[in-house]
Amino acid sequence: MADTYKTDVSCLSAVQLRDALASGELSAREATGHFLAAIESGNKQLGAFVTVTAERALRHAEDADRLHTRLVREHRQEELGLLHGMPVAFKDLTDVAGVPTTHGSAALEHKPAPEDGALAATLKGQGVISLGKTQVPEFGLTAYSENRVAPPSRNPHAMGRSSGGSSGGSAAAVAAGLVPFAPGTDGGGSIRIPAGACGLVGLKPGRGVVPSGASAGDAAKLVVAGPLARTAADAALLMDALAPRDQAPDGGYLASVGRAPEPLRIGVSLDSPWAGIYPFQIEEEAVDALELGTKLLEKAGHSVSEAAIRYDNRYPDAFTTAWTAGVGSARIAPQREALLTPLTRTFRRRAQQRSASKVNEALSFLRQFEHDTVAQYAEWDLILMPTLAQTPRPIGWFTGGGHSGEQWPSEWAGDADEDYKRQCQYAPWSSMVNVCGLPAISIPVHTTAAGLPMGIQLIGRPGSELLLLQLAAVLETR
Repeated sequence: MADTYKTDVSCLSAVQLRDALASGELSAREATGHFLAAIESGNKQLGAFVTVTAERALRHAEDADRLHTRLVREHRQEELGLLHGMPVAFKDLTDVAGVPTTHGSAALEHKPAPEDGALAATLKGQGVISLGKTQVPEFGLTAYSENRVAPPSRNPHAMGRSSGGSSGGSAAAVAAGLVPFAPGTDGGGSIRIPAGACGLVGLKPGRGVVPSGASAGDAAKLVVAGPLARTAADAALLMDALAPRDQAPDGGYLASVGRAPEPLRIGVSLDSPWAGIYPFQIEEEAVDALELGTKLLEKAGHSVSEAAIRYDNRYPDAFTTAWTAGVGSARIAPQREALLTPLTRTFRRRAQQRSASKVNEALSFLRQFEHDTVAQYAEWDLILMPTLAQTPRPIGWFTGGGHSGEQWPSEWAGDADEDYKRQCQYAPWSSMVNVCGLPAISIPVHTTAAGLPMGIQLIGRPGSELLLLQLAAVLETR
């Protein structure tokens, strides 16, 4: 084994780690042991993991090494999965066989999952080693990963700040080097928000590109799975494992991510479908990120101009109805309802009070919203805005005072509507992309004076996942 890999596995990108595992320069057990040691050292302070399955991971790594040795000896190494021996973690909304799925809720019984969910099964089929389950908000409902199950997921760049949500634990783990990359899921910003907060590349693929990321009971078809990674190439590698061949570009994502795209027409828009009900201020740091991103895109040969987008003011009510419908039907024993967080309890009660016709009306409106918005976006190749309107928020900021030790105004502590309003003001450009089924990416471009990462979001046309990753690759070499 090469000395480079012996000394510091954490210096390797995910692509380099994959290559070292494939060549035999590094064993799956060595890689797994490295990241388990990093989790043991860093997770207590970070709160990225809810469950760590160390013994199971080491056992699976040993199995992976034996299979690698046998297939290489038999000259059949092409039968190995694309990510054979790669350590990853799954957010605690994804079933992994034999491991409890908490869904971030103290109101549920945390029994081991009887089998892998579709996302875990897909990546295990490509050879990954699961190290455990990462922190999420209750039922994945919020833009921050704090719940009543485990300590909050903190931001590696500033421990008093949130890592975002709902893939917050996964983003924190990647940013802190506890895993090389991680799959996330995104139903309203849940990949892009934590990517923006933690300084990662976070790709939300278009609807249907990653079938294993679909969520049961998601009538609006909002939820998709995609990569959280430190580089565009690492994200492309994970996309190659996630996307079926008939959904991937010729040659795959990684093989093409380094090619710079032809000049593009990019429209900048700060319009948001939430602005009418929740007016928001865009912080100076978000503007700085947008201005820097614009300059970098123009330097790369692209045309960037203002795009005025009109959104139907009925959107907030319709999206909220669709977004919270699932929590209304969740199986929760009556005696355990009190264990729900205030936000979940409030939105569950409202969802249960809505008629089926009201939900169907909302779904019908969202399909029309999709049609109208995609038609407006189509005037440009891409739409550009900041990923987030504000810097990463302090722990406890959304809920009215909690884990950070800071106290927020007691008059709204636990107020679900204030909590939800703050989330929509923090991430006003996220959920409409899910409704439209379009691909979008968060790309880190700026670091504030306080050391906080800030990113830009690019929204593409259907099928533009590779293009978005190529632009991320161009910007990271600036």
